[in-house]
Amino acid sequence: MEHVKLYHSQVIPYQNGEIILEGPVPPEQLRDYSMHPDLDAFRRPKEQFEALVEIAGLPEGRIVLARISTQIVGYVTFHYPDEMERWSEGNMEDLVELGAIEVADDYRGLGLGKKLIRLAFEDGQLENVITFTTEYYWHWDLEKSGLTVWQYRDMMEKLMKSVDMVWYATDDPEICSHPANCLMVRIGKNVPLSSVEQFDRVRFRQRFMY
Repeated sequence: MEHVKLYHSQVIPYQNGEIILEGPVPPEQLRDYSMHPDLDAFRRPKEQFEALVEIAGLPEGRIVLARISTQIVGYVTFHYPDEMERWSEGNMEDLVELGAIEVADDYRGLGLGKKLIRLAFEDGQLENVITFTTEYYWHWDLEKSGLTVWQYRDMMEKLMKSVDMVWYATDDPEICSHPANCLMVRIGKNVPLSSVEQFDRVRFRQRFMY
């Protein structure tokens, strides 16, 4: 299938300069940038930067980022689910994961996460796929945010709802292991019913329980 990638950019005035939001950014352009040292939620900034470049080069992969000059201060990733996760079991070409969302500490509170996600969905470029994200409380930065688990969950749910992602039930053990964890899904307007049914089979292994 064709993964539609339509580049968009947006400029936000910030202090005496500007923050540029853009994406999907191709790997050759991404390599001209650098990572803010605070972007270390998932791995060390240098290693995460290499991961972003790799994702950007994948047919389905897309990196939407915020930068000041050439320094990345926030990003969102989209890619196929990891082969080790249950979400890859359906071998679906039209199932894409909204993976990492990260904004450097000094730039939180500006709504960058929401702006980046919205930019990724511009011009209907994800209408031919099912986009999903798995929210696990152990990935959340509760300490720096000062939020409780439930406040953070509410924040993440509102963030995903900004692009019409909604809560979906599943019997996935990791998601079911804590009530704050959740599966959020957006089914594109051009996704065939057969893909929706296949996704249903992936998210419920034990259908007789429901």
